[in-house]
Amino acid sequence: MNLQGKLKKITKLLLITSIISVPVMAQNKKQTTMEKRIINPWEWQDKRRYVQAVEVKSVESTLYVSGQTAISDEGLSSKENMKSQLIHALKNLEKVIGQAGFENKNIVRLNIYTTSSTELFDCFDIFQDWITKNGVKQATTLFEVKSLFETLKVELEATVVK
Repeated sequence: MNLQGKLKKITKLLLITSIISVPVMAQNKKQTTMEKRIINPWEWQDKRRYVQAVEVKSVESTLYVSGQTAISDEGLSSKENMKSQLIHALKNLEKVIGQAGFENKNIVRLNIYTTSSTELFDCFDIFQDWITKNGVKQATTLFEVKSLFETLKVELEATVVK
């Protein structure tokens, strides 16, 4: 058999193999659903709208969101009060998560940086209502920092899964 004949035979074998193996591979690939398990040894954190830990299994993708603040679409830092900045930061967080094709309810970690815990706690109900409305069960750490960028007072950093 000449070289051309051998190449035709090899091509046929490869074609037959790929026709047979692709459906078999597709059948063997399991569709898995992401699972989240909340770990709360106590109940006191429930009214504060966070959890002690979140275990996530069968994750398709993870989104690490940079700190979102009250910066306008034009890149201008807000000079407003804490309440206004918190609302704006939550809207910006929603925008980034949505544009990435993720859902707010799948936030598993949400860290808060603020220049004043006192000011933040005065309007913390806004944050808690947003958490409840979106069905978020996240691990959270709150940091009071000396300063944030320019005139900003609050920053939200998230990890989201799907």
